[in-house]
Order: sequence, then structure tokens, then C-alpha cells
Amino acid sequence: MLLVTSIIASALTAIFVKLSFAVIGLRRKNKVGLGSGGHEDLERAIRAQGNFAEYVPFGIILIACLELNGAPWWLVAIPGITLIIGRLIHAKGINVPPPDFGKRILGMKFTFYTLITLAVLNLGWALFMLVP
Repeated sequence: MLLVTSIIASALTAIFVKLSFAVIGLRRKNKVGLGSGGHEDLERAIRAQGNFAEYVPFGIILIACLELNGAPWWLVAIPGITLIIGRLIHAKGINVPPPDFGKRILGMKFTFYTLITLAVLNLGWALFMLVP
């Protein structure tokens, strides 16, 4: 069972839906069907949503693999929480005008360090489980 992954994936999905609604709202406001139509606020919202969609699936997959392979719940939960934090910080940094590059960088650091940590944890856990 993927109980921890389910909670983390649900939280991340809620954030993605919120980012998606922001894009939809700005498309309606600016009467833009495709792209950003040159509207900076819409471009920021599109990139916040797109960036989220580009990185989060890798995290969820790695979190699920770790949990499926029997890692303790806390070893699954901690990187999940840091991924959520990183994605929230990044979205906040990119969406506020003008973009807050400090928050964007911090959010990406959280995200990249979490993904790297998850990859290492998965490799380490797999090796641990393979060696008798």
C-alpha cells in the first residue's frame, strides 16, 4: 500500500490544480486561448504550472518506489514534505510580480536536492534489500 505516497501526491495535486486555475483565470481575464498573448502575469502563471508539471512526476515516482520497496514511512514522508515545500516556494517566487528570484532559486534547490536525495535513497535502499 502506498499510504504516504497517496498523501504526498494528493497535496501536490491540490497545488497543481490551484496553479492550473490561476492560468485559466488569467486566460479568461486577458481573453487568451493559447500561449500568453504577451501578458506577463499569464506567462508567469503558465511557467509556474509548467515547471511544477515537469518536476513533480519524478518526485512522486521516486517516492512511490521507495515506499513500495518497504522503506520506513518517515524515510518516504520527509522527502515528500521537502518536495511540497520546494514547489510551493518556487511557485510563490515565480508568480509574484516582479518574480522573486531568491524564492525561485530556493524552491529549485529544495526540488533538486529532494530529487537527488530520492534517487540516492532508492539506489541505497535497493542495494540494502538485495544484499543478504
